[in-house]
Amino acid sequence: MIDDAELKRRLTPEQYRITRCAGTERAFTGPYWNEKRSGLYACVACGAPLFRSETKYDSGSGWPSFHTPVAAETIAELRDISHGMVRTEIRCAACESHLGHVFDDGPAPTGLRYCVNGNALALHPDDSETE
Repeated sequence: MIDDAELKRRLTPEQYRITRCAGTERAFTGPYWNEKRSGLYACVACGAPLFRSETKYDSGSGWPSFHTPVAAETIAELRDISHGMVRTEIRCAACESHLGHVFDDGPAPTGLRYCVNGNALALHPDDSETE
């Protein structure tokens, strides 16, 4: 687990609020919801690889959405009963940072929609593209 004091120093206040306090950014406001570059999306807190751009799609939700993580073991799922509903929270399995939620209304091949806060991610563009 990453030291909390170090994360407070390294992350922006919004990144910290989302990843460590299970916050959510407003729809259509965070980074990457409309990102088109190819690359690897990693956890902003620990750098663990989470999603490839090839699995990203426009869900219309206002948050970056993916249908498949880079590997099943990179994402931890927890039951979330906050806000008067039952959902499945997703966290980085490596450092337990809150990422967002997963829903079963996504496209093929998985039928899943990993709805992720852009502030919980860091995009590492492929070599041929720059930030």
